[in-house]
Amino acid sequence: MSDSAVGRPVNLHSYEAAAAEHLPRMVYDYYAGGANDEILLRESRSAWDDVRIRYRVLRDVSQRDLSVNISGHQLDWPVIVAPMAFQQMATPEGEVATARASATMGSGMILSTLSNRTIEAVRAASYGLLWFQLYIYRDRGVTAELVRRAERAGCTGLVLTVDTPLLGRRERDLLNGFHVPAEFDAPNLGVDMRGTLASQHQAASALATFIADYWDAGIAWKDLAWLQSITSLPIYVKGIVRGDDALLALEYGAAGVIVSNHGGRQLDTALPTARALPEIAQAMQGRGLLLVDGGIRRGTDVLKALAMGANAVLLGRPVLWGLSVNGEAGAQHVMELLRSEVDLAFALAGVRSPAEATPDLIA
Repeated sequence: MSDSAVGRPVNLHSYEAAAAEHLPRMVYDYYAGGANDEILLRESRSAWDDVRIRYRVLRDVSQRDLSVNISGHQLDWPVIVAPMAFQQMATPEGEVATARASATMGSGMILSTLSNRTIEAVRAASYGLLWFQLYIYRDRGVTAELVRRAERAGCTGLVLTVDTPLLGRRERDLLNGFHVPAEFDAPNLGVDMRGTLASQHQAASALATFIADYWDAGIAWKDLAWLQSITSLPIYVKGIVRGDDALLALEYGAAGVIVSNHGGRQLDTALPTARALPEIAQAMQGRGLLLVDGGIRRGTDVLKALAMGANAVLLGRPVLWGLSVNGEAGAQHVMELLRSEVDLAFALAGVRSPAEATPDLIA
């Protein structure tokens, strides 16, 4: 079917609308929802819209190169798929479909601890960048074994998510009695999830109960140092919105940070990443990798993020919408649409490569 086919989504927003028609209400709300009044969820998007581009002219943009080097991985464009849970609720192949689509698009992928497909299966499906995202459990042995599995499978980085000592209050999940359908496994958790995550009969969401039972709310900077001591893989700290925390992450051995507020799903009214990024870039001064996620929906968002100091961005929910609509092909089409927008934004802003996306572009 051609891009001009009637009804085919033409941008990432229309993919979400199509996904809302395909998915069961509980699943759509789990993917789409945010914390409390969802103020941050909305502002994560609008904050990018509020940034203005001071474009350049007469720069000969007939040839453009979007490629970037991310920790030794050459990507065709500066976008990596963010870690997202339970992707088989969107399509039967789950994270394997995402891995194939991201590799085809010359991108990379971060695999969630809460994935439905094994680390090994996802690695086998992708020849692109693959990092493993993890949390620190009360039982440090569980975390250590997950690290060893990621290393054995061939992941080349670890993404430590630090903004979830407890799960944010996600009221859509409470209203829907969110649980993971019993037919879906979670093979990378390191513990048996079936007794908790599949439960439909509790006041809290099943996921919130699981996290309260197993993940360590007492994690601190010393745990980053501990993680550093048990692996040779680079560690990227995800969930940073302050410059001083970014510097602490580097001090404790992180190879970089990911500016993130968990997609507006944790602390409502927290700082949108588009507003947090400049301070963090200023604090880091080019030391370590700097990535950002949260509300990326347009090619202009990617250009703005690079101009603010990010090396690349993470793309989240739109990939789920693509999976929901048309599996691997849908996820690939989502990335094709965004890549085309990034290329056009570069051209119209007088930018020929990511290196030319400099701070003077931002008003």
